[in-house]
Formats: sequence, structure tokens, C-alpha cells
Amino acid sequence: MKKRIKNNTYWVGKVDWELQKFHGDEYSTHKGSTYNSYLVQEEKNVLIDTVWMPFAREFVENLSKEIDLNKIDYIIMNHGEVDHSGALPALMEKIPNTPIYCTANAVKSLKGQYHKDWNFVEVKTGDSLDIGNGKTLVFVEMKMLHWPDSMATYLTVDNILFSNDAFGQHYATDLLYNDLVDQCDLFNEAIKYFANILTPFNVFLRKKLDEVIALNLPIDIIATSHGVIWRDNPMQIIEKYSKWANDYKENQITIIYDTMWNGTKTLAENIAEGIRLQDKEVVVKVHNLAKSDQNDLITEIFKSKSVIIGSPTISNSILHSVAGFIHLVKELKFKSKKATAFGCYGWSGESVKVLNTLLSEAGFEIINEGHRNQWNPDDNAKSEAIEFGRKIAQA
Repeated sequence: MKKRIKNNTYWVGKVDWELQKFHGDEYSTHKGSTYNSYLVQEEKNVLIDTVWMPFAREFVENLSKEIDLNKIDYIIMNHGEVDHSGALPALMEKIPNTPIYCTANAVKSLKGQYHKDWNFVEVKTGDSLDIGNGKTLVFVEMKMLHWPDSMATYLTVDNILFSNDAFGQHYATDLLYNDLVDQCDLFNEAIKYFANILTPFNVFLRKKLDEVIALNLPIDIIATSHGVIWRDNPMQIIEKYSKWANDYKENQITIIYDTMWNGTKTLAENIAEGIRLQDKEVVVKVHNLAKSDQNDLITEIFKSKSVIIGSPTISNSILHSVAGFIHLVKELKFKSKKATAFGCYGWSGESVKVLNTLLSEAGFEIINEGHRNQWNPDDNAKSEAIEFGRKIAQA
């Protein structure tokens, strides 16, 4: 059932309450998600984006109950990724000649995924489409936010920005609007979404935010592709993005480790104690990688000024769980953050050196050579770990 957003603009998307993983198995969605599609019914009828492929038939069937599909004049595809375009093939079976407005890169994306030569109309920033009743759709390319094909669409008069992946969250709710949901849940999911998806594109994002602001468009509503629609002070999420995109960090130090026989765990806990003793203002968080969600840990790294990674030595190197996690961290291209390493060993003790090398390659400023301990930590070793924590806090 469609839900009115404003005047003749309606939400016609899908709430996915059961979603637990996204992007394959790469992103955890503890609170589900939504796939937001919009129907604008002026003199011309316009569909903006669709939903993910598993819900394609349901989407087309529900949409046909709200409007004669043959009366859809235009389809806008802000982004070609399957969570937005997945219902397009099923829809185009019904209305094969309907023009699809999208960027040149989106044409390549959609053709590459669905192998169909639909009636594409390429658009770029500043192009517009008159939909009647004095209203126009204006297109703004959002390249690399987070695909090369991405764009946003702005509806004049009603002042709605259909922002696609920008400003969204993976957050299932049928309440639709930002002022109706739990604010802690909302902003926790918003910062997690930013940290895990948009961080690598901070340079592009800063430029695009400046460009959008320079357009001086009045924005009453930001209609995202996932999660809530921002209607109550929609600029608040743009302001958050401006902060997050500028190498964001809070007064936080995060310790992340994996362990074999709990020696490295003991070091982690004592290093944390040393940090707290040295600096009572800093937030210290300790996470066992094997028992934590990796996307939640990425969010903690995003918020941190310093990160301390621990692994015991195994086969002259580190645990594969830690190696894989640091690879994920490297992909996100964090800037202006410090790091160092720690770990227990029995014989050769290479883990700390390996960790510091990997952290340096991932873009972190290495604080010091790290902290090693042979065998299981005794009281003296625990004191040394506390002192190491003090030094980290000082750094």
C-alpha cells in the first residue's frame, strides 16, 4: 500500500524485517532494512527506483494496484545496484518501452546486470524533467557515493531530495520518518552505514556536499533509499555527514584482539586498564574479534582516534581472523588515526611486527613498536601491559 510523503509523492517500497546480512555476507543488518521506492503523480507519473530482486514480483503486483502500470510515464533509476534496480526486469516486462532516466554509468551498470537494451535516457547534473503542475525533477550526479553510476533527484516546489544511498541507514521500520523512530537506533545505524560504506569516498563526499549546498536548493524532505525519510530538520543528517566526512574521530581508543589461550586477552584487558589510569576522560572499548560483529567493530574504529590490535603469534605470523579483519579495515581507507599492536607468543613472536606492518599499510600512523609478551602473562607482565596502556594514552 502506498503511503503519502507529501502532496502527490508516495512511498511504494518494501520493509525487509528479516534481513540480517547485506552485500552478500559483508554487512550486518541487525535491524533489517527498507528498500524505498517512490511514486510521483503529477501531470506525468514518475517512479523513482524499485526494490531488491527477491521482492520484485510482489513490488510489481502491489504497484499495479496503486496505478495502471501503462500510465507510468518515466522511471528514474538513481543507482543500478540490485537492491534498487532488482524489480526493474519484472516491471519492464509489463511496460517495456517506458523511458528510464539515469546516468551514463548507470546505463552501463543496468545493461551489464540485466542484459537488456531498454529505453534509456542519459542525464547529468543540472538536467531536468518537466512533470507538470509547475514541478520539475532536477538530476544531480553523486559519483562514487557509493558507485560511479549514482545520482540524486530533486523535486521542485515540494522540495524533496531523493538521495538514494546517501543519508540512509539499514533500519527496518514502517513508521517511515526520522521523528517517529528511536533516535539512538537511528543514529547508531546511520553512523554504522557511513563508516562501513561511505568512508572510502570521503574526498568525493566532501566535494559533493559542498556542491549540493552551493546549489542553494530548499530541502524540506530527504527521501533516502534505505531506512527513514528525513522530514524533521532534514539538514541535520547533512550536517552529520559533513562532520563524518572530515576524518572523524571522538575521544575514544578501541582495543581489538583475537586470542588462542587467553594470554592476548589478558594483555588487552590490562592495556585498557593502563589507558584508563592515565586518562580518565578517554572512552576505552575492548572487543574480542572472534565474538564481535566486524561491521560494529568498523564503526568503533571510525569513532576512535587510536586503535590497538592484538594477536598471538601462530606459524610465524598472526591469526587469520585478524589478518582478514585488517584487510577489511584497509579497504575503508581511514585517515588521521593512530595504531599499534600487541600479542603473546611462545617461541618466535612475530605477530606484533606483522600487525604493525599491516596497520601501516592500512593508513594508520604507528604509535610505537608495540607490546610483546612471551607465554602466559604473570603479574609482572600484567604490570608491563598496564604501563604500555599508559604510554598509548599519552601518545
